[in-house]
Amino acid sequence: MLVYLILAILLFVFYLKWRHTYWKRLGVYQFDTEFLFGDTKNEVLGKASIFQAFKDKYKQLRALNQKHGGVYMLLKPVYVPVDLDLIKRIVVKDFQYFQGHMDNTHPKDNLSKNLFGLYGDPWRKLRIKLTPTFTSGKMKLMFETLVEKTKGLEELVRSHVKNNQPLDIKEVIARFTTDIIVSCAFGLESNCLGEAESEFRRYGRKVFDLKTWRMVIRNILPRVLVTLCYRLGFTLFPRDVTQFFNKTVQDTICYREQTKFYRKDFMQLLLEIKNKENRADSITDEEIIAQCFVFFMAGYETSSTTTTFVLLELSQNQHIQEKLRAEIRDVLEKHEGAITYDAIMEMTYLEMVINETLRKYPPVPNIPRFCTKDYHVPGTDVTIQKGTQVQIPVWGLQTDPEYFPNPKKFNPENFSAENKSKIPEMAFIPFGEGPRMCNGLRFGKLQSKVALVSLLRNFNFTLSEKTRIPIEFEKVSLILTVEGDVWLNATEI
Repeated sequence: MLVYLILAILLFVFYLKWRHTYWKRLGVYQFDTEFLFGDTKNEVLGKASIFQAFKDKYKQLRALNQKHGGVYMLLKPVYVPVDLDLIKRIVVKDFQYFQGHMDNTHPKDNLSKNLFGLYGDPWRKLRIKLTPTFTSGKMKLMFETLVEKTKGLEELVRSHVKNNQPLDIKEVIARFTTDIIVSCAFGLESNCLGEAESEFRRYGRKVFDLKTWRMVIRNILPRVLVTLCYRLGFTLFPRDVTQFFNKTVQDTICYREQTKFYRKDFMQLLLEIKNKENRADSITDEEIIAQCFVFFMAGYETSSTTTTFVLLELSQNQHIQEKLRAEIRDVLEKHEGAITYDAIMEMTYLEMVINETLRKYPPVPNIPRFCTKDYHVPGTDVTIQKGTQVQIPVWGLQTDPEYFPNPKKFNPENFSAENKSKIPEMAFIPFGEGPRMCNGLRFGKLQSKVALVSLLRNFNFTLSEKTRIPIEFEKVSLILTVEGDVWLNATEI
């Protein structure tokens, strides 16, 4: 019996070592691996950020003059392209080979069946139906809701000023964007700005407060084991989060349909699609729930994080803050002091500041792709096999000194009319590129712009001694965000 046990252990060890030669056997450069963990021991154990890991791998591959490389997340091989032409092929030219983000949707988990999670024909059909909801015309319909929420935002900041207290701008902006998304996506009033512990704020935190084991199942385990986890009751998000969003959206659908209540929001646009006469062009209640959920996820946290990073940088670069404030006041004066859609679109320096923030702190530092059929890498003897996970290291690209001189410096002039034209294609892709480029980027940037215009025309922000500098990033997270609170001082002007 002991002999068989020893033999089994030896075979297992041999298999692990053989598995970690996958990229070498394929002819792709790989790094030295650690037993069982591959390249991601600290990341799997929750001791380091997976985003930082891929940023570091990008730098190492570039230093070695490699066009691509391979890493291992435990036993899972992940392909990492770093050459701009190769990245363009994957996300644009040869998109038909990389149609998905990740292969982790499941019929038992309806929240996973959203536009971000689906791929192939189901994704294509859903995207065609939903694309009209994100046009600039539709954004204008929801613009008044964004402006209305700035009243509560200003009041909250003013209360801290009155009491001579620093404010955790990270939490303040999260409450603001939550109120907007809940209003636009669900047609409800969450009052997060007035009540910090509202239901949506509480469940919003839980969506992004992921445990390491859940991240391992989502991103690292092979498909067969993920399927087994689903059969044992696993869902992408905690069960109470799933139940809350399912019930909330379903109740809203029923109320709207029974009362014929009309409102200029995302929910109304989805219901109009649902009620199309041609069933092939319509969507189901389950699809509406999934889209509302991903709209909530992508809309509140990414915009909140981006706005937080903007204010953090402006607090440390007062000359940039003053220049931006001057533009805001000049443009608003032309529009009789009102924050309008057209006024926001005229603020070119504001656009530069936000783009520079997205460059330095991309909300999604790695853009995932999923190889849906065998792909021969042009100019090589390498074939990426169907089912292989791809990670495009956006954070590495956007902090590469070859593309952005002195990349650690916060410099909005990187995106001036003159300099923007010099940025190589694919070197700045915070929202992705190609057919799977983020649908909601207009709305996300609009939220950030409205918040910044509202705040900067009324307040000046400086760094509080309570904020740790240099900042650190959350180690286990779906997006790039600051670890802990971000304290700023505000003064009314």
